[in-house]
Amino acid sequence: MTLADDLLAQLKDGLAGPAPRVRALHLPPRPWNGTKDGEFCAIELDDGSLGLSYVLLDDTLARLASAGSDRQVVGADALELAGRWRDGRGAERALGFAAVNALSRHLLDRAGRVPPDATDAIGGLDPQPGEHIGMVGLFPPLVRRVTACGARLTVLELREDLAGARADFTVSLDPAALADCDKVLTTSTVLLNDTLDAILAACSRARQVAMIGPGAGCLPEALFARGVTAVGGAWIVDRPGFVAALTRGEPWGGCARKTLWTAAQVPRQGARPAN
Repeated sequence: MTLADDLLAQLKDGLAGPAPRVRALHLPPRPWNGTKDGEFCAIELDDGSLGLSYVLLDDTLARLASAGSDRQVVGADALELAGRWRDGRGAERALGFAAVNALSRHLLDRAGRVPPDATDAIGGLDPQPGEHIGMVGLFPPLVRRVTACGARLTVLELREDLAGARADFTVSLDPAALADCDKVLTTSTVLLNDTLDAILAACSRARQVAMIGPGAGCLPEALFARGVTAVGGAWIVDRPGFVAALTRGEPWGGCARKTLWTAAQVPRQGARPAN
């Protein structure tokens, strides 16, 4: 079974009955304002649960912002919408993944499961001098946090214009460059562009693989089963404030807290993590 199959089955089993309905689709302003605050949409369920998804792949944001997009999802069965992550393409997949994350939040709230706070911005990898760290996607704010520790950094990118050696790190287009990494950091975008399995295969030597970012809001068990060791996301604590900020393209970090599940806290599917 694919990761999507596993996650959708876990959501269905957890619901054990009718799924919530979609209350709203919340979009950032278009065009993109150049900040991370404008990179995500949110699906809101009728109980207020929110799930985020990245919207800057290809023409996803433009398609979601087109007339009538919200009417196509408002009132929809959230589990059926979540199925578009597995079965759809482009913008449909983004909507589906946002629904997966919203349903995950719904189930976590219902079970009283609250993820622990993150202690840093790099998934708890704790780079050490001499270690080889892999980063999937070039995220300049995080580069210094790795290289300042004396670790060697290799970044895997899709953009050819970014490839090449820098003063303190290297950008490669070849996943094989991750082969001898000790630890790897990636974002949940790999769940939207179907590259997770290839990334995990390329960095099979790594002791730790951390997935972070606002879109990493799904139930973590299926990711841990595949070799991810930590999942860090954004836990919305102020729903009205978050929605208002997102739709205006303003910073919404103050409406959420950064969290980090680890595989040690969720040792098996369905287990309640220790906080």
